[in-house]
Amino acid sequence: MKPIKRKRAQQRPPSELITVDIGSLSHDGRGIASINGMTTFISGAITGEKISCRITKRHRRYYEGEMAEVLIPSPERTESKCKHFSMCGGCSLQHISIDAQIQLKQKTLLEQLLHFGKVTPEIILPPISGNPWGYRRKARLGVRYVRKKSQLMIGFREKHSNLLTNVIDCPVLHPNVGSRVGELGELIAGLSQYEQIAQIEVAVSDQETALIFRHLVDLPNDDINKLIQFGQANNFHIYLQPNAPAAIQKIWPQNEENNLSYFLPEHKIEMQFRPLDFIQVNSEINHLMLKQALTLLDAKPTEKILDLFCGLGNFTLPIARQALHVTGVEGSEEMVLRASKNAELNAIANVDFHAANLMKPSLTSSWMKQTYDKILLDPPRTGAKEIIESFPNLGAKRIIYVSCNPATLARDAGELVYNQGYKLKQVGVINMFPHTSHIEAIAMFEK
Repeated sequence: MKPIKRKRAQQRPPSELITVDIGSLSHDGRGIASINGMTTFISGAITGEKISCRITKRHRRYYEGEMAEVLIPSPERTESKCKHFSMCGGCSLQHISIDAQIQLKQKTLLEQLLHFGKVTPEIILPPISGNPWGYRRKARLGVRYVRKKSQLMIGFREKHSNLLTNVIDCPVLHPNVGSRVGELGELIAGLSQYEQIAQIEVAVSDQETALIFRHLVDLPNDDINKLIQFGQANNFHIYLQPNAPAAIQKIWPQNEENNLSYFLPEHKIEMQFRPLDFIQVNSEINHLMLKQALTLLDAKPTEKILDLFCGLGNFTLPIARQALHVTGVEGSEEMVLRASKNAELNAIANVDFHAANLMKPSLTSSWMKQTYDKILLDPPRTGAKEIIESFPNLGAKRIIYVSCNPATLARDAGELVYNQGYKLKQVGVINMFPHTSHIEAIAMFEK
């Protein structure tokens, strides 16, 4: 039997210009119109606008289009601050006002809670929002030499493409790096092994900026010296990483520890981390999110708290300032070690940490044999379905769920509400990633 070939979207030459009215926005921020009875998603268009567009892809059930001209603009339309916005895939919503971006995210969150979880919150919290520019303190810049153009490209992927946008400056990156992306490109172009640099990982702490150069071959001393000189001139910490995921090697400043740190002054806590560790990307929003989470959790001096997917202890240690005891659980043994050291660094003794696979939780784990007054969890995009199914054994009367994916939050909310007897009391949007369609949220469940 011959293999069955799947039908791909019909790739045709761009169609003639069509004038349409935009009725709504999709969850990823594209305008939605009807063309010949087919739902059509049009990048760059906003609800309420009249535009001209071309159909670029015809799928069986929907079309995709490209906007040509705005004929009647929405009052929410704004001038994008980034010169690369029309091409770069790092942002998708810069043409929409911040207030309208947040409204879109809140609408999407509530729709997905209802659609996937069949739940509605009793209270909608005010959105958590901050400065929409210069907020990204963690990022990965792609690097590629394009022979056909004889040009070295550095930046993020283009919209709907694997090609790189050649970025000169990026207004959403922390200004220490965002204003120097073009200089980074010139630095790499000046290396003898410029074709062998694949990525630059960026990590910005409260006091230092680290750049990790991923390279495919060993770099000669002359290239290494140029990287060191760039670090000296710009006060950057410079690391090499050959053939990731190999260990990183610090080359400047020399003979220093690899620790970076950020501070939570309201809790008198210093959080140390390594350049490749996961931290919350937006420092200002992290402070506001912590304040909201601790308010909703309302830990008492007599209560035992469980913090799942605890990472470095970003939530664990502030909670410990209020609770009797906090247990943090995380899948990475290295991060558990880091969290334990952060507790020691801050003289916080009423915590314990455990490494465990929370996607395959073991009922025999010591921390699973205990009961807790309250639980906080901050899972990855896949959600926390597996560990949530074990919650009836843990006895918590309140759960705070910090989510980076409304769909899996909704699915897990359905489990908590319909199978475990919790109520979804409050939910709100966290604008951790302004100008993108990425949605973070916080929810409170109570028995």
